[in-house]
Amino acid sequence: MTSTTTPAPLLPNFVEGRWQTGTGPGLPLFDPVLGTELARVSSAGLNLPAAFAFAREQGGRALRALSYRERAALLSAMVNVLQANKDAYYAIATANSGTVTRDSAVDIDGGIFTLSTYARMGERLGEARCLLDGERIRLGKDPLFQSQHILTPTPGVALFINAFNFPSWGLWEKAAPALLSGVPVIIKPATATAWLTQRMVQDVVDAGVLPPGALSVVCGSSAGLMDCLQPFDVVSFTGSADTARIIRSHPAVAEHSVRCNIEADSLNSALLDPAAAEGSEAFNLLVSEVVREMTVKSGQKCTAIRRIFVPRALFDATAQAIAAKLAKVTVGNPRNEAVRMGSLVSREQADNVRAGLAQLKAEATVLFDGSAIPLVDADPKVAACVAPTLLGCTEPARADVLHRVEVFGPVATLMACDDEAQALELIARGEGSLVCSVYSADPAFIARASLALAPMHGRVHAISPDVASLHTGHGNVMPQSLHGGPGRAGGGEELGGLRALGFYHRRSAVQASTAALDDLAASGHAFQP
Repeated sequence: MTSTTTPAPLLPNFVEGRWQTGTGPGLPLFDPVLGTELARVSSAGLNLPAAFAFAREQGGRALRALSYRERAALLSAMVNVLQANKDAYYAIATANSGTVTRDSAVDIDGGIFTLSTYARMGERLGEARCLLDGERIRLGKDPLFQSQHILTPTPGVALFINAFNFPSWGLWEKAAPALLSGVPVIIKPATATAWLTQRMVQDVVDAGVLPPGALSVVCGSSAGLMDCLQPFDVVSFTGSADTARIIRSHPAVAEHSVRCNIEADSLNSALLDPAAAEGSEAFNLLVSEVVREMTVKSGQKCTAIRRIFVPRALFDATAQAIAAKLAKVTVGNPRNEAVRMGSLVSREQADNVRAGLAQLKAEATVLFDGSAIPLVDADPKVAACVAPTLLGCTEPARADVLHRVEVFGPVATLMACDDEAQALELIARGEGSLVCSVYSADPAFIARASLALAPMHGRVHAISPDVASLHTGHGNVMPQSLHGGPGRAGGGEELGGLRALGFYHRRSAVQASTAALDDLAASGHAFQP
């Protein structure tokens, strides 16, 4: 008798206000530890122009008819729905992302927290329908005729093309400010981990808390999505620099000026004060943070530490301290309670990490190789598990690849520096990053380093002994702070509190009489990010 394997079911898409299953066999989603097929996704056969039109016309009109406070209430209702279904999300994350519980929390709880934060921010904006940007400006000697800059929601749709590493947070950190602004959302999750995004959208949609067309999800191929964009739409992308170049060169962006936000590759750094001593609090804080950033989500974070700059005299001591902690990290099946670090999201990503690691080894030596430790409850021939690897380079000024290639996994390179100036110069060779963390007990050094690092980073995270138990973490993106970075990091900006609303609004100058501006102000709220 010949046995047949029934293909996994297709996850439906939600467009045009209804659930629709794509045609064809679809693309498979796998358990990265067990190798089993979990589901399939397909966007084939969808009427994408109609989907965008429905979101733009139905969803956008309904959202813009509400005040900021009313839209904030929608976000709060969404939070309640998501909180009620968290157990299902954790199960999906374990199966489809290969993450242990604490890593799933970074994505799931982090996304819900961001949504709730914007709900609270929106509540403070009250019944306003627009935002007043700055004070009125006199245009002549007579104050009767003045100019008032205002921000109004763009009458388009927001297309989100997201990365595989944060299927929950990546959705909600973008959707929260968009929906609060009054802009409908179409989300295209990365295929490998699309299940969690699709399920969260399904729960919100089925709960009926949003007007039709406000939230849509397209799973599968991204073909045709960019073609549907119109001048008042916006697109936000998180992923590789190669894909970012394709998006920037698309006619929608290059010719029709569709607003575009990009978050791409980033070689984030950690800097230890040259005056720090071995075993000092600053030294120990750096060691602990490096290990956390290398292992949380198996290093699959756009904000993870990739380069570590320490005084030359502390190179060996730092290597030994980090290696001692990494040696205690158990890697394997996230369902096993003994496992501290799960897998990468796919065999493809595991292969990419190993290939990138080979590139880095041409300029660095291996200081710690976790692959010598057996996996826990996982078959190395099947599981997409990659153990943490610490590399070292004593002459980073002569390196090239180490300052250009990001390995998106549990890999970091320790670099010896001769002085503060050299360390700052080497950090700059990353050509723009999302975040750099500084470790010091000296406020003057932190202030000096922050001023030097700020132009090339979206965020500077300074960790001193007095905030050891308070800081939020090098790689944790808080909704109140900016997320993004210049140069190779994409040049984009997200979050930053109410600053995020700017991407979804259009700034205009209204030149009118003071009486007309008084009436306008009655429907607005002062924009104070």
